[in-house]
Amino acid sequence: MKNSAPFCVRHAAADTFAMVVFCFVTGMGIEVFISGMTLEQSLSSRLLSIPVNIAIAWPYGLFRDFVLRSGRRISPSGWMKNICDLFAYVAFQSPVYVGILWVVGATAEQIITAVSTNAVISCGMGVVYGYFLDCCRRWFRVPGYYHV
Repeated sequence: MKNSAPFCVRHAAADTFAMVVFCFVTGMGIEVFISGMTLEQSLSSRLLSIPVNIAIAWPYGLFRDFVLRSGRRISPSGWMKNICDLFAYVAFQSPVYVGILWVVGATAEQIITAVSTNAVISCGMGVVYGYFLDCCRRWFRVPGYYHV
C-alpha cells in the first residue's frame, strides 16, 4: 500500500489555504459593508479567524466530502453538489462564526446581523467556496482533484 502521508499533507494544506483566503475576504466584506462593524473590529475578527480557520479547515473539508458523498446517493447532478456545498458551508461555519464575533466584542445585534447575513449569502458563498476548494485541491495536486 502506498504511503498516504503526502496525500494527507496536500489535502490538509489545500483545505487550509482555501478556507483562510476565502473566509478572510468574504468575512471582511460582510462585516464592514453589511453588518456595520468598524474596520478595526473586522480586522480583529479576521485575524482571530485565521488560527480558527487553520484548525477547522481540514475537518470542514472532510465534512463537506461526506455531505457530497451522501448527496450523490440521491442524485449525481450538479444541482445536488451545489445544494450539498451550501448545506455543508452553513451548517459547519455558522456556529464557528458566532464564536469569533463574540470573542472580538461584537454586539448581539451585530452578531445576529452578521451570522444571518452570512447564512443568506452562503446560499451563493457555499457553492462558490466549494468550487474554490476544488480548485485549490487541484492546485495542490490532491489525488482525485487533478489529472496526471
